[in-house]
Formats: sequence, C-alpha cells, structure tokens
Amino acid sequence: MRRAGENQLPLVFGDRPQSGQTAPPLEGKEWLRSTARSKEVAPPAATSSSTSRLLERVASAPNLAQALLGVARNQGAAGVDRRSVKEVVGSARRLLPKLRAALLSGRYRPGDIRRVWIPKPGGGQRGLGIPNVVDRWVQQAVLQILEPIFEPTFHDSSHGFRKGRGAHTALAQAKEYLAQRYTIVVDLDLESFFDRVHRQRLLARLSQRAADGRILRLIHRMLKAKVVLPDGTRVTTSEGTPQGGPLSPLLANVVLDELDWELERRGLRFVRYADDGLIFVRSRRAAERVMASTARFLTRRLRLAINEKKSAIRRQGHIGFLGFRLGSNRDGQVAVHLSQRSYDRLLRKIRELTPRNWGQSVAAAIEGLNGYLRGWMGHFQLCTEEGTRLLPRFDAHIRRRLRAIILRHKKRRRYLFRHLIKRGVPRSAAAATAYGSRGYWYRSNTRGICLAYRNAWFAERLVSLAAEWERLNRPWLASGQGSLLADGDTNPKSRM
Repeated sequence: MRRAGENQLPLVFGDRPQSGQTAPPLEGKEWLRSTARSKEVAPPAATSSSTSRLLERVASAPNLAQALLGVARNQGAAGVDRRSVKEVVGSARRLLPKLRAALLSGRYRPGDIRRVWIPKPGGGQRGLGIPNVVDRWVQQAVLQILEPIFEPTFHDSSHGFRKGRGAHTALAQAKEYLAQRYTIVVDLDLESFFDRVHRQRLLARLSQRAADGRILRLIHRMLKAKVVLPDGTRVTTSEGTPQGGPLSPLLANVVLDELDWELERRGLRFVRYADDGLIFVRSRRAAERVMASTARFLTRRLRLAINEKKSAIRRQGHIGFLGFRLGSNRDGQVAVHLSQRSYDRLLRKIRELTPRNWGQSVAAAIEGLNGYLRGWMGHFQLCTEEGTRLLPRFDAHIRRRLRAIILRHKKRRRYLFRHLIKRGVPRSAAAATAYGSRGYWYRSNTRGICLAYRNAWFAERLVSLAAEWERLNRPWLASGQGSLLADGDTNPKSRM
C-alpha cells in the first residue's frame, strides 16, 4: 500500500544539513525550550477585531515550540507515517521553520489519520484516530491560541478538558445538586458523539469568535483528513471529528456549549463532562418532560443521535457518573461509591497485571501494580467513606495473587519447603503449603505462605488501596495504617 501522507513528509522532513556544516549548539527539547522562552505568547483577547490574524499567532516560533513540547509530554503512538515523537522532536530545529512557512503560505496539508479500535468498558469498540506527530503538533499549536478565546465563554457546568476543572469539580457539583434534593436525574447518552459532529455547524460556531478564515480552513482540512483503517483501507468521512488529537476536546466543548446555554436558558441544573452529562430535577414527571425536550434539541438543532438504550431517568442510588455511583448514607447525605463497572474493570486489570503464568520477578509485578494502583486511586479518591468498604478486600485479593505467583516460581516442593522454613514458618505449616495436593491458588491462602509473606512485608513494597485512600483524604491519619495492614489473610471474607 502506498504510504498514506507521503505528500506531507517532504515538506517537513526534507533538507538535512550537509556533512560539512557545523552542528547547532542546541537541538531537540533544549532548542525548543529556548525558542519557547524567546518571546512570551500573550493570549489573544476574545474580540472579533483581535482574532482576524490568528494564523500568525499559531505559526509563531514560540507558539510552535511550546506546542511540540506539549506533544512530547503527552507522548503517544506514531501515525500512519510511522514518525515517532522522539524523531520529530530531535529534528525540531530544522522542521519548525519549514512548518511555519507551510502554515503561513497555506501549503500545509494534514496527513491521513490512523484508526485503531479500543474496547469499551460496557462492550463494543471505540474508534480512536491517531494523527501523525506533525499533525498533532499543528493541532496543539491551534489549541494554544483558540483555547484562551473560547474558554471564558464556556458554561460553568462544563467540566471536561478544561483547566482548573475535571472529574473532581464535576462530581462536587453533582453532589451539591443532590444535596439540594434534586434527586431525579435525566441521563442522556449521545451515540457515537465524535463520529456524528456536524462539521458545518461546528465551523459556524468557531467563526463566531475566531474571525480568521485561514484558521477555519485549516481546521476544516483537519476534519476532512482521510482515515486509514487497520486493514490499510483509506476512507473519507463526511461528518465527525477524529477522537485522539489534541484539538478534539476543545471542538467537542464548542459543539456542546450550545446545549449548555440552552439548558441554562430553561433554568435547569446540570453537570457535563465532555459528552457525559446529567440533568437534575425533583420529580419524575419533570424528568420525562426534560428528557423529551432535550432529546428534540439534540437531534433537530445539533443533529446528534441519542442512544435510546443507555439514556434513562434515574434516582439517587442508581446514578452512574464518571465511574462512580451517587447514593446516600444513613444520615441522608450524598455518598459516592464505585460503580459496578469500575469494580469489574479494576478486577480485570489486577488479573492482567498478575497472570498465572507471570514469568518475571515478583518485584516487577509489584512495580507494575504500584503504578496502576496509584493512578487509579488518583481518580477514585473521590469516593466517600461509605464507598471504600470493599477496598481492603481488593488489597487482600492482590496480595493473594502475588503469593500465588511466588508459589508458582518455586515449583519444586522440597525447595519451597526449605524456603518457607528460612522465612520463619513452622515446619508443620511449611509442609502443609509445600506438599499440599491442591493447586497454587488454593495454597496461596494457606497458613504457611501467609506467614512467610505477611501483610507487613507487602506494606513495605505494595500500594494499598485502602491506605492510599486514607492518605489522600485524611492526611492526619497517614501514619495510622496499621489497622488496614494487620496480618490475617488466611481467612479473608471474600476470595474474589
């Protein structure tokens, strides 16, 4: 197959220095940082008179340098041209002037987009578009100029992909509405949102605050870029915006901002995080009316499709949002639990990180677990105390899986018996574990292996979900983890 985007590459990756030339003193990230500091890039004012020459701001050397540094921080896979982030950054000193000239002259053309499919938590697959690194570079440069223009105009109830906002602020606002007794929720799910965005409406919304037609034409070319499927087929799309580039979140917020202000005009209370949103009312009758009218607005005005199967009216206790379940405790206060889907995903990931046939060291398994568990708890620390009751059981489950790996690594029963004795296990308990007739999983919960590798041993090496939640939510109790890490995994309440 002909390499997609090859017309783009000679423009950006040509003209290497001749062998006799002296190498520049700075290259790669060092040169980019120096260029980014050379002149402060002031955010443009959000007026039509100041946005008629946005392309010059986008193509300025400091802005392009900052943009490529941002792409380098995010890393990511290569596009269809197979050029890595490291390769582009290493050639930045030569590429930036060429890219700048191409943007200003209108000769820049986005390359094809590589389509990959990733599994969705609820089943099915989500299409993710991976632009070439150079195209991600340009998208990031456009984002840095457009974001300060549009950000102040977005509604306060929009929390996704915005500076100073996120899942924490979205969940806090949802809790506030529930505390005010708006306990009936309209959960409208948009079907394949990124694939159904109406491009002309999007460009029209952008033109209201970005008066530079060259920027609009540039974004239009990005939207029209061909998609290369996994089998190599190149297809043209007539609607939607590729999900995967730096500019996609801003474009999504621009599209759905119209919905936000329509809900505001109607006096409704709502929380939106990207294309995931909830509308809060006090009665089911009101919820039915709001669902019908909002669905009409989305389909007729924004030309977006509603997922009839997933859209529903829900009561407190059955509200799922951003991986959480919003309920109430015995005192009637709002409680934040993990959703069942989040529990299932955590369990699947633990199994992936601790497979039965793990061929590396136990230390390597613990290192992989620690990285994942810290990141996982960074998001799910928002659970209230009522929602953390199962975390100690997950901790015990992880320890048991690691003990099973240890047993498997020491397959020879005589060697395992001696190993347990060396770790201070009584001979009877060591013999029962080493010479037992049951499999690794059963023996991973016997007294011998639990005494050899106590919870205190894991506490020094392994992140505990329960203790991590305590540390993040109650700093004054960070040293009181003993109750959570006490020995005694020999008879856990759940073997999961």
